[in-house]
Amino acid sequence: MANSKLTSAKNAKNDEFYTQYLDIEKEINAYLEYDPNVFKNKTILLPCDDPEWSNFTKYFAQNFERFGLKKLISTSYAVESKRINEWEPTLFETESPQYDADKSRTNGKIFILDSDSDGSGRCDINDLQWKYLDGDGDFRSNEVIKLRDEADIICTNPPFSLWRDFLAWIIEAGKKFCIIGNVNCVTYKEVFPLIKDSKMWTGTRFNRRVNGENMTFRVPDNYPLTGTELYVGPDGKKYISVAGTGWFTNIEHGRRHQPLQLMTMADNIKYSKHKEIKGKGYSRYDNYDAIEVPYSDAIPSDFDSPMGVPITFLDKFCPEQFEILGATESEGIGFSNGLWISTSGVAQPMVSGKRIYKRIFIRKKQ
Repeated sequence: MANSKLTSAKNAKNDEFYTQYLDIEKEINAYLEYDPNVFKNKTILLPCDDPEWSNFTKYFAQNFERFGLKKLISTSYAVESKRINEWEPTLFETESPQYDADKSRTNGKIFILDSDSDGSGRCDINDLQWKYLDGDGDFRSNEVIKLRDEADIICTNPPFSLWRDFLAWIIEAGKKFCIIGNVNCVTYKEVFPLIKDSKMWTGTRFNRRVNGENMTFRVPDNYPLTGTELYVGPDGKKYISVAGTGWFTNIEHGRRHQPLQLMTMADNIKYSKHKEIKGKGYSRYDNYDAIEVPYSDAIPSDFDSPMGVPITFLDKFCPEQFEILGATESEGIGFSNGLWISTSGVAQPMVSGKRIYKRIFIRKKQ
């Protein structure tokens, strides 16, 4: 079931999902293609990160000069705050004169890159300087909040069990960001208003398979190897492929402005590949003043009134082509923006008496 692994992680607070380098590179490259100077003279914060393991730190450190960064900051949680059963410090830490066996378990760490500390003539990953934080590295702590306030852009794969809190933490500071989450987050009451008001949108990869695979993460060696989504890679490490995951951001990229190529309502009814539409047409909801469009590629190009579409439409949403009117009332009181027929007494969308999955309401821009 989509997102079942992330849901399990949320319930068990097992948040050690490491993002692959290539996924980070592809997402960041999309921002650079749209604006080559998007990171120039900026301070990047990578909180909830594990700098010794994380590809976020490696990627931004290796591209420090190419991006023209001002400063890179990474912070990690203390081991004892992450419910890790089997753990030992890395050689990077133990061979450092700063190593403290007690602090290694109870304190988070901070890595900073802002100068050519080794005199190589180049500022890169070899110039990272580190020390223990005073606390456990929780993003809600005062010392990490100060780092947030110093940063221009925040980028990470936050703990899924704390995803809502983490997003609110970013939004209250008014920062640019790119973070990973799951598709069901779009209808959270804390999230949907941001999407509707164009204060946040999906990244270039969101709920999409690439080469037949969902977005894939490395997991700790002691992660239970169960289910078809889990496998051991050629490097001997464990990986998990998770459906319904992708990037959320407020950094512009070109894919966001690519309009969908759509057929008219008449052509959809005549030629659609979907049996629900072909030869039948579009149904109206029993309890919402809109038509039901069960697939994003079946949106009629010539229909000017409200339409209900799957939440996965957001990956294809072009703000110049459509406006987001609201969502079903089952996701939040008032979310439908007046489209709900309240006398029905049912908030979940219904067609011919049958309840269907949550929907987003859109309308074509004139």
